[in-house]
Amino acid sequence: MKRIFFVAVLLTSATILHAQGWYDVTKFGAKRDSSAKATAAIAKAIAAASKAGGGTVYFPAGKYLTGPIHLKSNITIHIDAGAELHFSDNFDDYLPMVETRYEGVDVTSFSPLFYAYKAENITITGRGLIDGHGKKWWDFVEGYKNGQPRSRWQILFDSLNKNILLPDDPKQMKRGFLRPPFIQPMFCKNVLIEGISIRNSPFWTVNPQFCENVTVKGVTINNPPSPNTDGINPESCKYVHISDCHISVGDDCITIKSGKDIPGRTKAAPAQNYTITNCTMLSGHGGVVIGSEMSGGVKNIVISNCVFDGTDRGIRIKTTRGRGGVVEDIRVDNIIMKNIREQAIVLDMAYSKTTPEPVSERTPKFRNIRLSNITAYTKEAIFINGLDEMPVQEFSIQDAYFEAEAGIIIRKAKDIELKNVRIATTRGAAIDVSETERIDIDGLSSVQVRDSLPLIQLNDVKQAVIRNSWPQQGTTRFAEVKGAKTTQVIFHNNILPQAAPGIQINGDVPAKAVTISSSVN
Repeated sequence: MKRIFFVAVLLTSATILHAQGWYDVTKFGAKRDSSAKATAAIAKAIAAASKAGGGTVYFPAGKYLTGPIHLKSNITIHIDAGAELHFSDNFDDYLPMVETRYEGVDVTSFSPLFYAYKAENITITGRGLIDGHGKKWWDFVEGYKNGQPRSRWQILFDSLNKNILLPDDPKQMKRGFLRPPFIQPMFCKNVLIEGISIRNSPFWTVNPQFCENVTVKGVTINNPPSPNTDGINPESCKYVHISDCHISVGDDCITIKSGKDIPGRTKAAPAQNYTITNCTMLSGHGGVVIGSEMSGGVKNIVISNCVFDGTDRGIRIKTTRGRGGVVEDIRVDNIIMKNIREQAIVLDMAYSKTTPEPVSERTPKFRNIRLSNITAYTKEAIFINGLDEMPVQEFSIQDAYFEAEAGIIIRKAKDIELKNVRIATTRGAAIDVSETERIDIDGLSSVQVRDSLPLIQLNDVKQAVIRNSWPQQGTTRFAEVKGAKTTQVIFHNNILPQAAPGIQINGDVPAKAVTISSSVN
């Protein structure tokens, strides 16, 4: 009786992982010392789990060398604490090429390192590490020069992409060596990426495309200075939740995109209903960025409770003529920015040099963008730059504090509100507005005495109200108004400097275009 019981226990211990839906990759031949590639063993574990209707493919502590991992529906990849997945830098391992998207253009190219296509209920989780070993990819793309003989990978790319829709500037596609994203589910539902640490991505790191219900939580991403190694780039997705992540990368930390130019407008798949919260961003070109590939539109985005420390820019929304698409209904709240090397907040519709053109489907639009509770220590506070044919519309910022070299610059905008903004600058006007219609500046205060520069400078501004503002005692120039197109500028209930001229109206301003009322000297 005892002997029979002992045999039963042995049988149970040998099968318990499968019985619980866990598939240990070492049981399928994966080596834990990275002495051999585990690609085939991992694929067998995924296939076994999939055949059973789903399950968890488990990586116990150890180092695994692998090529691309293709997920199927109802599969969880669990990378345990102490486990490291090291992805091969042999480009041939990422063949055959697969359907993918590269900087907003639909192509067939190298397989992403983690890839899923039209799958549901997929997860990558655990406390382990995945390393993309991107340096060889970076070196190839940085070292390739036009005129060199085309590599066999580029020739293969050419043969598979003869009839693709090209962006307005097709040079990058013609180059034909497109590095793979690290994690790219495409057309998937219910995607979870949680807890893992990621480093050395060949290209964009977490890049869901055309997905629904995506959660990225508690993920750490560390990429060194390197080309285009963005952190989290959900593109043309809906219902995206990003929280509690720590990101330091070679390009933008979190970027929201929806396709580039004609390819993006043809797919017409907007990025919509995203929540980004409780994240820290260190090195990167931008903290949270929208664009410039936003041709499918971006809407209903909430960004809150984040810290940016050392990024080039903080919140950045960028586009250019030819993109088309609408960025709208964006809410940003409770953000701290430190050591920002360029601008804290950017809305730039002229990201590349172009010439004015009639409004059409190629014309991008920014509207209804609201920020509140912002603190920023930066080189420049805010830069807003619209187009001649399409101003930035419906922008507001409330309860903000800036310490900056340069202040708030607004060009070609409409329906702008600045409320309870406190600012310290060392050069130029604290607020410099030109070619803008309907602006409300309410409750502006300054930190430093400005004895020669105006706190506010308005040039060709139509319909403006400047009220309830209070410059630092000793400031001699509160505002300067200039421009022959100036109309209906009202100063109301401001505490003006005692020394003249508190408000300077230049000679080119039409008579009666400026009204000063109920102000205190």
